[in-house]
Amino acid sequence: MGHEGRDTDVVIAGAGPTGLMLACELRLAGVEVTVVDRLARRTGESRAGGMHCRTLEVLDQRGVLDRFLAAGELTPVGHFSGLMLDFDGLESRHPLPLMILQSTVERLLEEWAAELGVRVRWSAEVTGVQQDGDGVSVGLRTPEAASEPLRARYLVGCDGGRSAVRKLVGIAFPGTPATMTAMIGDVELPGLPEEYVWARRCATGEYSAISFEPGWYRVITSDYDRVADRDEPATFEQLRQSLIKLAGTDYGMRNPRWISRFGDAARQAARYRSGRVLLAGDAAHIHFPAGGQGLNTGVQDAVNLGWKLAAVVHGRAPETLLDTYHAERHPVGERVLQNTRAQAALTRPGAQTDALREVFASLLVYDDVNRRLRDMLTALDIRYPVGGRHPLAGRRVPDAGLKTPDGATRVYELLHAARPVLLDLRGTTGLGTTGLGAAAREWADRVDVVEARCEDAYWAVPSHDEIPAPGALLIRPDGHVAWAAGTETVPDTAALRTALTTWCGPPRPGPHRPTAIPGPADG
Repeated sequence: MGHEGRDTDVVIAGAGPTGLMLACELRLAGVEVTVVDRLARRTGESRAGGMHCRTLEVLDQRGVLDRFLAAGELTPVGHFSGLMLDFDGLESRHPLPLMILQSTVERLLEEWAAELGVRVRWSAEVTGVQQDGDGVSVGLRTPEAASEPLRARYLVGCDGGRSAVRKLVGIAFPGTPATMTAMIGDVELPGLPEEYVWARRCATGEYSAISFEPGWYRVITSDYDRVADRDEPATFEQLRQSLIKLAGTDYGMRNPRWISRFGDAARQAARYRSGRVLLAGDAAHIHFPAGGQGLNTGVQDAVNLGWKLAAVVHGRAPETLLDTYHAERHPVGERVLQNTRAQAALTRPGAQTDALREVFASLLVYDDVNRRLRDMLTALDIRYPVGGRHPLAGRRVPDAGLKTPDGATRVYELLHAARPVLLDLRGTTGLGTTGLGAAAREWADRVDVVEARCEDAYWAVPSHDEIPAPGALLIRPDGHVAWAAGTETVPDTAALRTALTTWCGPPRPGPHRPTAIPGPADG
């Protein structure tokens, strides 16, 4: 039993990408975490097949991106409902989508989590949730029997679209039901004459066959003639017959690794927080898997929530900070549901939809249209309501090159420790006694203060014109800007202190101790 009668600080239900990313974020902040999952082991299923550039940036911010790049393949294009978009022009060091199977993402995240000390308990199904003023008790069913409840400060449900956590705490899940049935599976297709098939439209639906590794194909079929019962088992024969119906052949389909089914139901939790229980990933939102947004949205939920939950657990910030998780991420999930509904509509068979797709495709040749859609799909254009008039306020910070007294570095390298960073780019001195360092002295235990120079006169901002390089920034651990100032000699330190209080908790008296930031050679 842990501190004050608790087994752990946070229980995370669900060992998928969202739950594992959240566990890593919490461990980086020194929070004790237990992950539980009802499955006995990983199944090998890989519904998701890629990461967009904002997720790649998030992994870069934590110093683990190279692991994922080594296991996947960058591709120069993405799509909106099967209509191709050009991603080359994205304002990012990592503009291209990474083709990588969800099973590989989970393996890499689990390895990182283990390095950080995260424990995953398999065959542990959440069966009860009771919360009070001091914490939450999580009832579990294990193969042996019902085990003693886990006691924690907080519980986060990352347990998928049928989330037991969401149901047990009574959070509504409104939305629209499925209107079609799609099947998905990894199989061999020895008779496929092409290298791949991408979103080929037919009279009653469409199908794709994409190779993620030699000899194996991800087959996806969409059938608008029926809506399957969601509890109906998905079989190899059903996938084979579905492909025959659409393509006229099964291309010699054989040796299925796994088969599953999905639809275009779109639902979102009415609230992402109920007291000491929070939701993230598919437990908070489900949608048609169009444009590769599901896994990415869940990982970014986790990165938004992790540092906030850690600050509250450590007593550095009030519980009201957790309310900003819903305020910031619920609109993001709502927008994903909206654009995936639009993409689902564009996939429906028929002459009217064909005409609509032709018109839509003709618009994509315009850079502004292409940019608007790719910024939305990649989440680069997200701007949280943090207040402040500077164009960077609320946006994700660009990964600008910097020169510090310790050598060359990048903005994202400053975020490896998952701590807030106060970055002074004005080229002044007096880190610990004057200027911004003095203004942040009472937050020295939780904010890294860094002086640096940036040689870029202008910064590129997605869905916005280029802006003059700022003079100073308060960067949250998730990489979004909480406060920014221009290059004026005297920034508004009162506004800075307000932002520090809002996002880092109330000030604590004490000496200012600047944190040494490692250079690239130090990792």
